Amino acid sequence: MSTFSENPIRDKSHLPSRHVSVGVQSAPHRSYYYAMGMTEEEIAQPFVGVVSCWNEAAPCNISLSRQAAAVKLGVKSAHGTPREFTTITVTDGIAMGHQGMKSSLVSRDLIADSVELTMRGHCYDALVGVAGCDKSLPGMMMAMLRLNVPSVFIYGGSILPGLHKGEPITVQDVFEAVGEHASGKIDSEELHEIECSACPSAGSCGGQFTANTMACVAEAIGLALPGSASVPAPYESRDAYARHAGESVMMLLEKNIKPRDIVTREALVNGARIVAATGGSTNGALHLPAMAHECGIDFDMEEVCRIFRETPYIADLKPSGRYVALDLYQIGGVQVLMKALLDAGLIDPNCITVTGKTIGENLEGFIFPKDQDVVRPCADPISETGGVVGLRGNLASEGAIVKIAGMKNLQFRGKARVFDSEELAYAAVCEGDFADGEVLVIRYEGPRGGPGMREMLATTAALSGQNRGDKVALITDGRFSGATRGFCVGHVGPEAAVGGAIALLENGDMIAIDADKGTIEVELSEAELTNRRAKWVAPQHDYQSGALWRYAQTVGSAAKGAVTHPGAKHETHRYDLI
Repeated sequence: MSTFSENPIRDKSHLPSRHVSVGVQSAPHRSYYYAMGMTEEEIAQPFVGVVSCWNEAAPCNISLSRQAAAVKLGVKSAHGTPREFTTITVTDGIAMGHQGMKSSLVSRDLIADSVELTMRGHCYDALVGVAGCDKSLPGMMMAMLRLNVPSVFIYGGSILPGLHKGEPITVQDVFEAVGEHASGKIDSEELHEIECSACPSAGSCGGQFTANTMACVAEAIGLALPGSASVPAPYESRDAYARHAGESVMMLLEKNIKPRDIVTREALVNGARIVAATGGSTNGALHLPAMAHECGIDFDMEEVCRIFRETPYIADLKPSGRYVALDLYQIGGVQVLMKALLDAGLIDPNCITVTGKTIGENLEGFIFPKDQDVVRPCADPISETGGVVGLRGNLASEGAIVKIAGMKNLQFRGKARVFDSEELAYAAVCEGDFADGEVLVIRYEGPRGGPGMREMLATTAALSGQNRGDKVALITDGRFSGATRGFCVGHVGPEAAVGGAIALLENGDMIAIDADKGTIEVELSEAELTNRRAKWVAPQHDYQSGALWRYAQTVGSAAKGAVTHPGAKHETHRYDLI
């Protein structure tokens, strides 16, 4: 698999690490390296940051230290000096359904910031990032794009599916089992059996939820090695990809190929195609604009949703389909999806990748497997329109997003039932305190108003567990998990906290949603909305200090990716050029 040069890089005059390793003025810095057992040869080589999100918070991250160790072996074999460090993660599956979820999206930007600061502070020349949980994937890639030094992304891998009554299950089934238990469909003993069976190994959630969606995106935009995203976390073959990532980053350093050379507008379009084709997480429409922002590329939710609408839905993956990440791996992985889209002319084959080759070159000779039904050819899709589409109207002038994969009815009209927090909505759902045909509205959960733009999986799973997910619609200025299913509209903007129309809704207002036409409207006159807006007073959220307060002061709208800084367009200093 090796692609690196046998000739070590001797001249560091153009690399950031020269500031801490070359010349008389670096003698104090070198003394620290000697203290850690480094040799003169290692100090003379390029420094490569190897960062992982390893922790003991959840199975998503528990195997990452092993993979980071393999990356380091690859860097060393290619005449680089790896310097390992870690960053945080907030694991959505554990944060879900309570106030802890407010930390999730905030962690994406903190991950990017912490990687940036570690790289800047120690003048590392290149970066390999290993990530597992939902927000750690875009956070890691955002840091790569922000720093713009040669970088390779490695996904930690998916969990293996659990088994209950002979059927494969994921953590989504556990969330839905809570709803089944509340409605009396299953007893406590069966709920316990499900929770003990759903997650049998290390790795990220097994359906096409946010982690696997963004892992597919990493390959599609060229920041990850071909084939690396699909290998399950427990498989030791992941270590070969990790080692190859370490070798590859040294090749990129030698050839001076940087993340912004790879992640162009065309590459971002390729990434959006993958989200749509897999019926992936709606969070893709949040993270792709945020990643584009780090490159100085305008690529907002509206543009992402346009691409979604133009892309067929071809992968029969959970939560809307039948299969899990392991099944995709067993038929050939993300390259199967890429090949199907390439054959249909739906991805740009000329985009460069971390192999140093283009997508077209990477897929040369790859044959789409026909003896499987996990991924269909684009000529025979599950549906003509991607699994995720955008909405716009007087209730969401900045847009909103809905996952339609697996949905039969794309229109819904009903009276609003308004809740000012997820907790209030969840309690009503668990108690059955709502009526079929209603549109449940959860507001003040946006990026600024939450703060933190929580996901609503606990509520949507409870609805599904009661078999009422198709009896109501749910709209929010917050987010939905990649595991969410049902008529659920998220990212409604402007959010309630800034006076968006969702803040003006009252119980009984008639709301009409048409995912086919891409509209979301409240049936009120503009005069009535204006009158209500004049009376509206912005509420104060509960987080008036600490990280969540600081996030609320800087975060922008979901339509632009909920970013927290001006982005590459406003750069006057570039780390890769110091």
